[in-house]
Amino acid sequence: MHILLMGPPGAGKGTQAANLVKAFSIPHISTGDMFRAAVAEGTELGKQAKACMDAGKLVPDEVTIGIVRERLAKDDCKKGFLLDGFPRTVEQARALKGIVEELGLPAVQALDIHVPKEDLVERAVGRRLCKKCGATYHVKFHPPKAEGVCDNDGEALCQRADDTEETMQSRLGVYEEQTKPLIDFYKAEGVYTAVDGRQPIEKVTEDLLKVLKG
Repeated sequence: MHILLMGPPGAGKGTQAANLVKAFSIPHISTGDMFRAAVAEGTELGKQAKACMDAGKLVPDEVTIGIVRERLAKDDCKKGFLLDGFPRTVEQARALKGIVEELGLPAVQALDIHVPKEDLVERAVGRRLCKKCGATYHVKFHPPKAEGVCDNDGEALCQRADDTEETMQSRLGVYEEQTKPLIDFYKAEGVYTAVDGRQPIEKVTEDLLKVLKG
C-alpha cells in the first residue's frame, strides 16, 4: 500500500498516519526523518542536505528528490509506505511519480483529510496543554474535569503560542495556496480522494481504509 497522506494543520493527520501504518505494517516516512537518516548515514546527498540545513537554507529540490529516491528504494518500502510532508510542489509530485515508476511500484494513492478552515481554527484556539505530563485537552471537545487544570497532575494548563486565531488563519492560508496545485495534479492522475476529517477518529480511519482496500 503506497500512500501519500495530505491534510491541513490540525486535521488529525498524525493520528491517522499512525493508524494506517499499523493497519498495513508499512514505514511512515516524513521529510524530516529522511533528511536525518541520510545525514546519519553520511550519504553524499545527506552531506549536501546537512550543509544547507546548517547554513539555514532550504534543501534544493534535486537533493530532496534524490534522498526520497534513496529512501523509497530500501527493502522495507517494497510492500508499501506512507509519505508525509513530501511532495510539497507539483514538480516534486512529478518527480515522485517518476521514482515510483522507476522502482516498479504501484501508483501512490493521495488521501486528503479534509476539514473546513473554521473548524480547524476552533480546534486550535481551544487546545490546552499540560507542560508537565504533555496531556492535551480542548475547552469544548475534551475539557479537563476542573477548568484550566490537568486531570493527571493538577498542573495549570497553558495555550501554545501558535494556537491563536491569527496564526492558524495564516498557516491555513499558506497551506491552501501550496496544496491546491497538488490536489489538482493528483485529481488529474485519478488517485486523489478526500475524506471528511470532522468525523470521529475511528470513522475517519474506517473511511481511509475503505478507500485503500476498495
